[in-house]
Order: sequence, then C-alpha cells, then structure tokens
Amino acid sequence: MDSIISGLQSAFATFFSFKAYVILPIFMLILALAARMKLKEAILAAIKIGAGFSGVFIVFSFFVTQISPAIEAIISLRGLNYPVADVGWPPLAAITWSSPLTPLLIPLIMLLNLAMLITRSTKTLYIDLWNYWHFALIGVLVQNVSGSLVLGIASSLLIALITIKTAEWSAPYVKREMGLDGLAISPVSVAALLPYAVALNRAFDAIPGLRRLNWDPSRSAAKAQGPQLLQEPMVIGIVVGASLSLLAGYDLKGSLETSINIAAVMFLLPKCGGLIGEGMGAVSMTFKLLVEKRFSSMRGLSIAVDTGILMTNPSVIATGLILIPVSLFIAFILPGNRVIPLGDLPNLISIMSLTTLVMGGNVLRSVLAGIPVIASFLLIASDMAPLYTSQAAAAGMSLDLGGRDITAFTDGGNQLRYWFYWLFQGNIAAMAAIPVVLALLWYAWRDNRKISAL
Repeated sequence: MDSIISGLQSAFATFFSFKAYVILPIFMLILALAARMKLKEAILAAIKIGAGFSGVFIVFSFFVTQISPAIEAIISLRGLNYPVADVGWPPLAAITWSSPLTPLLIPLIMLLNLAMLITRSTKTLYIDLWNYWHFALIGVLVQNVSGSLVLGIASSLLIALITIKTAEWSAPYVKREMGLDGLAISPVSVAALLPYAVALNRAFDAIPGLRRLNWDPSRSAAKAQGPQLLQEPMVIGIVVGASLSLLAGYDLKGSLETSINIAAVMFLLPKCGGLIGEGMGAVSMTFKLLVEKRFSSMRGLSIAVDTGILMTNPSVIATGLILIPVSLFIAFILPGNRVIPLGDLPNLISIMSLTTLVMGGNVLRSVLAGIPVIASFLLIASDMAPLYTSQAAAAGMSLDLGGRDITAFTDGGNQLRYWFYWLFQGNIAAMAAIPVVLALLWYAWRDNRKISAL
C-alpha cells in the first residue's frame, strides 16, 4: 500500500510540476477532441491557450523584476525591517506535494465535482487542474497539525465544494462584463471572495454619494466617467511606476525606465488574455453545446478556468495595478504586519479580477473593496509564516534567508483557507463565524439567481 501511495505521490508531483501553460492546453485539447471539435480548430485553440498563459507568466515575471528593486530600495531608504519574506507560492506547493495525503485528495476532489454534476448540485465543470493543489494544501496543513486523516480530507473536500459553487456563481458576471458565455472563474483565492464582493457592492449601493461615483475604464471613452486619460491602463502604469520610483528615490533615468516598463506590462497583459479568451471560448462553447444537447438537465453548464481570460478587461488591470502601491502603503502602517508583499504582489491583478466584475467594472468600488482584503492578507500571511517555514523545511526546501520566516502574501494569506485551518481545530472564534459565512454564501446565491435571470 505504501508503495502505491508513494507511486501516486510521485506521479502527481511530476504532473503538477509542469506549468499551467503546459497542463491546461493539453487537457483542453483532450476536452475539445472529446467534444468532436475539428482537429485543426482544437489544436489552434490549445496553442492559443498555452501561448496566452505563457505570456501572462512571462509578463508577471518581468513585472516582478521591475518592482522588486524599487520595493527593496524603499525598505532600505527608510530603514525598515520586516522579519518575514514574501517568497510567493512555491513553498506552499512543496508542502502540498511532499505529503502522502495529496495523491488521495486530488482524485477525491475530482470525484466530488463529478458527483455534484450528476446530482445537479452544480452546473460547473472544474477543469482548472493546476489549481487543485490549493484545495489539497488545507487538508495537508490540517492533518499535520491535528494528526487526523479524516479532518484533513474533510477540510479539502469542503473548501473544494464551496469554491466550485462560488465559481459557478461567477459565470453570470463573466458573461455580463466580458461577453464570455459558459466560463466561470476557478481559483479559490478569487472565487471565494465573490460572496464578500456581492455583499459589499450592495452596501456601496446604499451609501449616498458613493453609489454615484463610477470610474470604469472598460467602457468606451465616450461613455466612461472619470478622467478620460486614465481610461487607458498604460497611463495608469506610468503613474504607478512614477510613484514607486519617487518613493524609491530613483533618478530621472531610473524613474522613466521603470514607468515605461510597467506601462508595457499593462499593454501586454490584455493581449495575452485575449489569446486565452479566444481559445477557452471556442473549446468551452463546443463542449457546452455537446453536453446540453445530450443532457437537457445540464443546460447552463459552465467551465471553471483560471483568471487569464479576464486580463483583457481594463478595469481588472487598473484595479490590480492601483492596489499594488496601496498594498505597500498598508504594509508600512498596519499594526501586527510582519511582511512586505513582493513575490505574490502581482497576483493582486488576478485576485481582485472577479471582485471587479461583481462591482460592474467600477474601479473606485473595487479598490475600496480591496483594502480590507489586502489588510487581511498581510495579517494572515504574517501569522501563518512560522507554520509555513517549518512545514517547508520538513518538505525538504532549502531556506537561506538569514533566519527569516517565509510566507506568501496572497496564497499564504488566503482568508477562507485560514478560517478552515482554525475551524477544523475547533477554534471558538472560527466556529462563531459560521453563521456569517453561511449568510454571505446565501446572499451570493440569491444574487446569482437574480443576475442569471436577466
């Protein structure tokens, strides 16, 4: 039995060691052929998906190389010292794949999605294989701290169930704001914010003055409200680059280079997202039509995919970009924070993408909604750093950071996973939050029914 588990663990680790831009196109090609899409069209769609996702990875990597020196300069210039390093998601993935529990969790989560489809508990097919490890991570953490295999499995399956449902509820917003039918947003770090975003958007509607303010770069310049020059994400990139450069004490040459490079990132992201949208849209529509033709009960089927399809939306990009310097400011002043966001910082564009759609593309609302999200990221990532550090070391990762703990700003500070971590240990405060979480989920479900009927 141990040899079987070890073999599965090795196979899953090898499979998921490939990047999303390798795994997803292969799976989508298989799905396209199964849906009887023409071979030429299926191959072209798969290549577009792979190239688009690869482009997003390249652009984000370049983005990090541009902002990292500026952030380090800001820290040095102001004599700041933070004992926790934001190294991004790789240590969390290492913790997940080093556990013998993971090879059991991945197929169980797939079976859960299949069971939900068969029982009509969902109309969402969760094909984002790359992000399955995010479900497994909470199970691994819970098992490691509680010693209970049952609790570990239960936590992973429950977080997957909630994410599949919130991903399902995202589909009408994707259709409304992006014009993409049959596509939903998959990552737990994004979809799980939907109930919060829905409730907050309704609260904004009730605030006199604020409900009338709207800056939506995704509209045409003729219809858009707010400064028309700032309808263009490249201009926002210039402003953000110049602001970071000023704080970092750059000279004129360094400031101009940084600003132009960040503007280039904002230009390239929508191009990459456009490729992903074309490929995903073609495959998902073919598969959706086939399933709905054969199974009338599955009408309204959506396919849950990563946020790359949203990178063409100017409001999404503007929101994420504005929140980057906002995150740094919050990190400098937030009591209890022990980390400066860096490795996971560009992830904010993805994290806040669905929230921006829920807000109807209104960047002002989206940025306001992002402030509590960022504050909670920082505090949770700080609090969980000792656990991540010890678990990563146990997984065999070499940590040479001068004795500093490690964390991940967004993935390590995920609110739903943090709640689950304490809930499955019987924490009283976590248990007391159950009615609040259920109320938010109910409100999101009710809102989904309304928007789906439009």
